[in-house]
Amino acid sequence: MKRVTGIGGIFFKAKDAPALQAWYKRHLGIDVQEWGGAAFTWTDGEGKPVGGTTIWSIGPAQGDP
Repeated sequence: MKRVTGIGGIFFKAKDAPALQAWYKRHLGIDVQEWGGAAFTWTDGEGKPVGGTTIWSIGPAQGDP
């Protein structure tokens, strides 16, 4: 039986994407990159990489996703 092993990404839109990206960076410490998001590498309980990444991204409300 196949199983889900993780979430590939969380993508959402905002009226003022740069301002919201800056808020997440300033208040939550998320290292928002120039492309508008961050990549989180999966780790085990000891903090060792286990082979996967989840993308988090905020894009503009208008336009393509």
